[in-house]
Amino acid sequence: MEMRRYKLSVLGISETHWTQAGQKRLGTGEMLLYSGHEEDNAPHTQGVVLMLSKVARNALVGWESHGSRIIKASFKTKKEGILMNIIQCYAPTNDSNDDIKDQFYERL
Repeated sequence: MEMRRYKLSVLGISETHWTQAGQKRLGTGEMLLYSGHEEDNAPHTQGVVLMLSKVARNALVGWESHGSRIIKASFKTKKEGILMNIIQCYAPTNDSNDDIKDQFYERL
């Protein structure tokens, strides 16, 4: 797996095309935190994931889904009382209508 080969603890992935929000633990020990469209009958478009190594999974304090384009996770650090936040986002292109872009940046 590329994540292990490059010794990454957290990997952000865009355009997963998954719906809903949740987490999955892989047989290899990694964890996926995912965020997609919230509606049950939503199209399978957009979607973001944070893939966590075993070390990152153990440091995870919490995470939040912010729709189909933004996910945030918080991690303990080696420094007592200091958290690290990682945000994975999938921004709309310049060709998108202004309402979609405005909504994205307001959520971000």
